Amino acid sequence: QVQLVESGGGLVQAGGSLRLSCAASGRPFTINYMAWFRQAPGKEREFVAFITWTSGNTYYEDSVKGRFTISRDNAKNTVYLQMNSLKPEDTAVYYCAAARLAGIVTADQNYNYWGQGTQVTVSS
Repeated sequence: QVQLVESGGGLVQAGGSLRLSCAASGRPFTINYMAWFRQAPGKEREFVAFITWTSGNTYYEDSVKGRFTISRDNAKNTVYLQMNSLKPEDTAVYYCAAARLAGIVTADQNYNYWGQGTQVTVSS
């Protein structure tokens, strides 16, 4: 089992920045890759960014490319999401997820473990 705990959410003005963290515990060595998803009120959960646990390869949803950066610190078993130039439409609950096996990285059903979520609110 793997436990994921997110932190770093909050309220920020448009154009501002936040950094989210996701700490993995339990059996993090079983993780193949990790990702961030988000869910805005009244909308389905959507993929944001992905990173492989060993090589650090990344992939982003189009609307966050150039603004968000996903990274990981293997020594700390932690994944980060640096969010710059935030927009009101980025407002959502952000979830960290981890997958044991390779699959469609943008599909939430591919992920085995989820954090509790952290609220990000961007005011205009």
